[in-house]
Parts: sequence; C-alpha cells; structure tokens
Amino acid sequence: MYYNNIGNKEKAKILKEKVILVDCDGVLLDWEYAFGQWMARHGYEIDPAFHTDYLMDKKYGLSKIEGKRLIRMFNESAWIRKLPPLRDAIHYVKKLHVEHGYIFHAITSLSEDQYAQHLRTKNLREMFGDTVFEKYVYLDTGADKDEVLEWYNGTGCYWVEDKPQNALVGRDVGLNSLLMDHKHNQGEYSGVTRVRNWKEIYNIVTE
Repeated sequence: MYYNNIGNKEKAKILKEKVILVDCDGVLLDWEYAFGQWMARHGYEIDPAFHTDYLMDKKYGLSKIEGKRLIRMFNESAWIRKLPPLRDAIHYVKKLHVEHGYIFHAITSLSEDQYAQHLRTKNLREMFGDTVFEKYVYLDTGADKDEVLEWYNGTGCYWVEDKPQNALVGRDVGLNSLLMDHKHNQGEYSGVTRVRNWKEIYNIVTE
C-alpha cells in the first residue's frame, strides 16, 4: 500500500493492533552516511563550519535550490536500493515484530517517483523482512508529514522521527513521539522523548 488515507475502519483496526509509525531516513536507514558517500563521489566537499548541519545546502555550501536538486537526484538514484541500516534498527525492529507482534507503517518524504518508491520498498524488505511493514506512505522529497500524521489522530501509536518538527506534529495529534538522537536535532522538545537507538525504543515499547 502506498499513499492512501486511512478510514474509520482501518483506524479502529489500528487501535486494536500494535502499530508503530516510523520515518525511514535517520530512523531505520543511515541516509546521511550514504548521501555523503554519493556527494563525495560527485566531487562535493563538506563545509567544516557546518559539518553537523541538518540542511544539506548549508553543509555543502550550496544554494537551497541546488541542495534540494541534489537530494532529489540522490533519492531517485539506484543508491536508494542499498542504504545501510541505522545503528541497531534491524535487530530490534525484527524483535518487536516477531516476539511482540508489532507491525510498522513507514512514512517517508522520499520522492513521488514510483521507481524510487519501489527501490525503497525493496531495501526495507530486504533488511527487515516481508511482513514487518504493513503500509508504506510515500511523500515528495522533503514534504511535510502533517496531513499523514493527522490520519492517525487519537490512535496513540508510537511515532519515531529524527526531525523535531515532525515529532512535534505527532505529539500534537496524540501520538507518542520518539525522537531519534542525532547531532542535527539537539534540544529539548516538550512531550517528545529522545532515544539514542532502537534498543531504547524497544525498552520503551515493551515496558
């Protein structure tokens, strides 16, 4: 399943089941590492003054337009098929699924290109298995997730993100927002729990 809304019937099902909502890049997949490798291969260097910056245009000393263009190029390239997992994601996501019955809905601002979406789905299934993800929601490159998260309003699902803005949106629609720790998202965000890895998520979910 791709970008389609959830109706009242599916929401009722979510309330009965164990569903975890997850971003992909910076949560399940180490997008930043792979993008850095791709940029280096194309001759781009990181600006030392902004090496921890979340905005890739600032990190590489580019204009916003050029930065967004390169991110879209990368997201629609064959590299998306082989992004590495982030930290201990594979072990604990599988553990939550196999041992505790959790299923996952992936919500990712990757691209509207159907072939890029297909490559990401293949990447996720190869690493985590064919039954972990029940739903894949694909948005345009860098798109906001407000509308999609509103679908889950009141379900109380766990929502794992690395972008504070999206974590706060989740909080505001009644989700249990968990913020995956990175250098680019430091700070305190009321109502959002910071986690360093999937082991911490596992302990929170199963406690």
